[in-house]
Amino acid sequence: MAFLFDKITMNDKDLLLKLLEATTFTFKKHTNILTSLKKDNIVGVVESGRVQIIRNDYDGNRVIIDELNQNDVFGTMISSMIGDNYDIIVKEDNTKIIIIDYSNITNFNSTQYNFFNQFIKNLLVITTDKIVEKNDRIEVLTQKSIRDKLLEYFRIISEKKGGKTFDIPFSFTELAEYLGVDRSAMSRELKNLKDEGFIKVVNKRVTLLY
Repeated sequence: MAFLFDKITMNDKDLLLKLLEATTFTFKKHTNILTSLKKDNIVGVVESGRVQIIRNDYDGNRVIIDELNQNDVFGTMISSMIGDNYDIIVKEDNTKIIIIDYSNITNFNSTQYNFFNQFIKNLLVITTDKIVEKNDRIEVLTQKSIRDKLLEYFRIISEKKGGKTFDIPFSFTELAEYLGVDRSAMSRELKNLKDEGFIKVVNKRVTLLY
């Protein structure tokens, strides 16, 4: 996985953020970040902590669009967060977010800083990775049954982790929101998959048995 400041020294990172007029915010748990941002077209970096991008549908149901941890990047250009029905919710206290106005990146025309070229390369790699993640999400959400959604999600996570045992990155309530399904119905299907010998689940650790 690429990070936005890969191959950029700490001193160069500090200078880059200054040149791009970046701002660092510290948020408390449960804060909706979007209410604190004045710019619509931004690139955000999770410096520390954890946040989630949430979509609220017309019936008031929550769907987790993205789970963001340290060094993860989000923004209008690379994340699903366009429209009034999206929130970015902080999940840990003292979460630090770096915010860069996207126009400051596109309008920066100095060629004397090699680290800026590296920054742009990193941003392009991250954007490509985001496209892959969204294609994976489409594969999950287009499955017709809850069982198929779970199995497809587990398959994708297993391939990314390189093994049949892996930890689910959020709670089972959040997993239901991520899959866009009812929590109780998902719990029943997980029990069925365990009883039928497809999976083993201990806390949030899943082992594929097939």
